[in-house]
Amino acid sequence: MDIPTHTIDAAGRAIGRVASEAAKALMGKMRADYTPNKSSGVKVSVTNASKLYTRERKRTQKTYTTYSGYPGGLKRESLANLNARKGYGEAIRRAVSRMLPRNTMHTARMKSLTITE
Repeated sequence: MDIPTHTIDAAGRAIGRVASEAAKALMGKMRADYTPNKSSGVKVSVTNASKLYTRERKRTQKTYTTYSGYPGGLKRESLANLNARKGYGEAIRRAVSRMLPRNTMHTARMKSLTITE
């Protein structure tokens, strides 16, 4: 039996719409045999990540925050800076990761996600 794949074209669409569709497919909710505690085994491919529709305000005001745990270790980065540093796919990857449940299947589901610019 071959592995089912789900392809999403991100051209002209907002990041949240693409990410929620990808997260839903990774969880297996688009399949008839959906079971919450089983891995669906679906591969999700997002294409045209660089053609995402993003408002200028979101590019400048959307911030990603990370904290190292040390004093002074709080780092903030805007969406525009993240896109310049890691590419357009990283914003989608982070959005999908935060939409998936934090359980033992999270890592395996994220490995089933491929994003192409």
